[in-house]
Amino acid sequence: MAIELPPLPWAEDALAPHISAETIQYHYGKHHNAYVTNLNKLIEGTDLAGKSLEDIVKSAEGGVFNNAAQVWNHTFYWNSLKPGGGGKPSGAVADAIEQSFGGYDAFRQQFAQAAATQFGSGWAWLVKDGDKLAIVKTPNAETPLTGVAKPLITIDVWEHAYYVDYRNARPKYIETYLDHLVNWDFANANL
Repeated sequence: MAIELPPLPWAEDALAPHISAETIQYHYGKHHNAYVTNLNKLIEGTDLAGKSLEDIVKSAEGGVFNNAAQVWNHTFYWNSLKPGGGGKPSGAVADAIEQSFGGYDAFRQQFAQAAATQFGSGWAWLVKDGDKLAIVKTPNAETPLTGVAKPLITIDVWEHAYYVDYRNARPKYIETYLDHLVNWDFANANL
């Protein structure tokens, strides 16, 4: 069973003006698609070929892990975004943020700091770790999926996620993600 590039949860231009269709065409159409293509080449004819993407991520190493985790991370990222998203959350995730961070403003500051200070390429995540929420950052293809914490949302801080629209202004991209794009409905569903 080949791993497939999942469809985006919205149209390529749906996140404009915050993330352009051009960025999505490169990020999803080229980068994400390349991870899928490379992963399928790497697992073809192996015992991993029939496994789920999650099982591959949890059991693989090296290039297979890198490509599988990037397929999974990117799919999770697309679902962490929505047109008209952003701002303060509501529902259970809002209550959990209040309990874990003392309020949205503290969460926002810590999440933005984690995303901005992830050296080089990687990710920042809001995760459920036991009975509390936490913010973690992971380099390269690393993912909370391989640990015990349950990911709720993520932001991709690889340069290809924002360079067309924001150039080297990663903090502006992070601010825009939080103000206009984060999908709190997805976070609530994951919680």
